[in-house]
Amino acid sequence: MAQQLMRSAVVVGTGLIGTSIALALRDQGITPYLIDENPEAARTAAGLGAGVVGPPRAPVDLAVIAVPPQHVAASLREHQSGGLAHDFTDVSSVKVRPQEEAAELGCDLVRFVGGHPMAGRERSGPLAAQVDLFRGRPWVLTPTESAGDRAVGRTRALAELCGARPVVMDAAQHDRAVALVSHTPHLIASLLSGRLLHGEESQLQLAGQGLRDATRIAGGDADLWTHILSSNAAAVAEVLTDLVLDLDAAVDALRELAKAPSEPGPAGLSHLRDVLVRGTRGRGLIQEGSSGGLSGVAVGT
Repeated sequence: MAQQLMRSAVVVGTGLIGTSIALALRDQGITPYLIDENPEAARTAAGLGAGVVGPPRAPVDLAVIAVPPQHVAASLREHQSGGLAHDFTDVSSVKVRPQEEAAELGCDLVRFVGGHPMAGRERSGPLAAQVDLFRGRPWVLTPTESAGDRAVGRTRALAELCGARPVVMDAAQHDRAVALVSHTPHLIASLLSGRLLHGEESQLQLAGQGLRDATRIAGGDADLWTHILSSNAAAVAEVLTDLVLDLDAAVDALRELAKAPSEPGPAGLSHLRDVLVRGTRGRGLIQEGSSGGLSGVAVGT
């Protein structure tokens, strides 16, 4: 059914996500056209077997706009005006602002459906791409009220062809969700990693796998993540505000315990235990829902 809805495609942007999509489509018998403002990136993706470099001679069924959030609307307008495809989607990890900007630019929202595959890696670029990157992962669709059935169907087909599970959400609901499960965790990992710059060599030599696990995603592209976080600033700030309250309470409890280590106050111990218990419970939620929840860290767009 998915292949009947979408027989041809073009991928605009051959970074980690775009190239992984192209590889997955190629694996399903669809050879995507590859477009990138950096010709070398497109040639690298083609060399991996992801498709053929250059625009199609006639409009394809679906164009996948795989560029950072701040460029989605302009890219959509450019390629809709140029007749690149009949329908369009994007894979940006932020949905509200790009859709608002697309409307302001006069893009045809009947032929556009926002999308976001909940998968990624801490590495970027076409050489980091994987054909199975999206397999079993949620792929969020955020159609506007004006989105046409054909565009929705083709975007859903794209997710299915890539082995993902389509999930329809409101754009604002999506942005709040990724603020919690993707964007804020990346920022926290970066803040924690930044503290290591103040560590002594003898301290850093003691770092184990736990710290490496907690800071792994901080290795992402700083410029890309600056744009992602700024595009979803309000939702991330809301999560961080609550987190700061928790941190302040934890600091107060630790300072209370530090003043009298031989006679620890019951309030301090109770609060610390509560922090750890809630952490265990929260971690259990994403372990239980790892095959279907929005717990993937999105990297690339």
